Amino acid sequence: MSPILVKAIQLFLSLSILIILHELGHFIPAKIFKTRVEKFFLFFDVKFALFKKKIGETEYGIGWLPLGGYVKISGMIDESMDKEQMAQPPQPWEFRSKPAWQRLIIMLGGVTVNLLLGFFIYAMVLYAWGSNEVSQNVFPNGFAVADQMEQYGFKDGDKILKIDGKAPENILDISRLVVVRGIENIEVKHPNGKTETLSLPDTLGTYLYKQGVLKPFTPRTAPILDSIVPDRPAAMAGLQTNDRIVSVDGNAITFADEFSDKLKNANGKALSLVVERNKITDTISVTPEEDNTIGISYGYSLTEKDITKKTYSLAEAIPAGINYGYWTLRDYISSMKFLFTKKGATEVGGFGTIAKLFPETWDWQGFWLSTAFISIILAFMNILPIPALDGGHVMFLLYEMITGRKPSEKFLEYAQMIGFFILIALLLYANGNDLYKAIFK
Repeated sequence: MSPILVKAIQLFLSLSILIILHELGHFIPAKIFKTRVEKFFLFFDVKFALFKKKIGETEYGIGWLPLGGYVKISGMIDESMDKEQMAQPPQPWEFRSKPAWQRLIIMLGGVTVNLLLGFFIYAMVLYAWGSNEVSQNVFPNGFAVADQMEQYGFKDGDKILKIDGKAPENILDISRLVVVRGIENIEVKHPNGKTETLSLPDTLGTYLYKQGVLKPFTPRTAPILDSIVPDRPAAMAGLQTNDRIVSVDGNAITFADEFSDKLKNANGKALSLVVERNKITDTISVTPEEDNTIGISYGYSLTEKDITKKTYSLAEAIPAGINYGYWTLRDYISSMKFLFTKKGATEVGGFGTIAKLFPETWDWQGFWLSTAFISIILAFMNILPIPALDGGHVMFLLYEMITGRKPSEKFLEYAQMIGFFILIALLLYANGNDLYKAIFK
């Protein structure tokens, strides 16, 4: 099956689960407070529905437009914009007739379910599959550091000993922690054997993001080519996968980052490479493009012995899952500051970007990890104080509870319309970015 189709199926299944459970978060407290729910729909039924059936006072169905779902609660100004109902005298079973605290609980129900669901899924994934940990010892040559990190005292070949005073459980998290989480200090062991604790500024993450440096630390590996891009200088010069770069212009090369440095400083000049292939050396001349790249990649691969599997009992998995979910949410909120940069605005994505979270082959562990992440994102996005989102309703309810004055229904109608147009604009922009990247990148 095509990887694209596998991702699409996983996205569809994941969103369906999350939408239904989110709407149940509104539906259940509404029923508890004896508020009438007229509709419960997965996806939107604009003009018509694929399926619908009325049970009691509620019509359940599946719409044809897979952009979300909804519950239509009597006496509530929502996306249905049912002005005719709102023009009638309030009835005891309507949302608007209930005390503000009950309405607040109903509106917070969806976000609460998404948040708790994310924590629960993470806990169950840890219980079922455990977690993988990679220690510093797996990379005996330490890390290559981005040029931007050298001003803080880091050097190529540094080994990471502690992050904010603690030994890292998974050393491969170092770049994400530095860019997103805001690390205060890192204890390193330099190639000369000296140990030093280096302090980092609060603004480092934003600085690195603006510079396009999302991986300030990469494991230091041998200069063996992992892949060659067709029709680029490397391929046209005759370089092949698994070639080892021995020297550049007569200068010996030991690590991949040393070769990268030579490329950066080429400035369009041809480089003379001594390459080892099948234990035979050859000299190849290659001229980098204007951006000093030649169309290659090199990386590292981990074996089973490099990975430590940590298992969890059910009692251990629950707090560990909550902790994992908490830091996932916190890191996501921290990364929101990047949206207000020029680069960040171009990275906003829609359904295509979300689909990339899922593995290319069916993998239940990967599916549930992605679903938990999306659930937590939905919780955060839905609580934003934007009219038409749950957070918008919560904002107006809190205003009512604090001031004792309820916003007029006309005001709420206009706010709902404005919020709806904002969401449509964001949806079009995000998916437009996905389309642009698919065509031009």
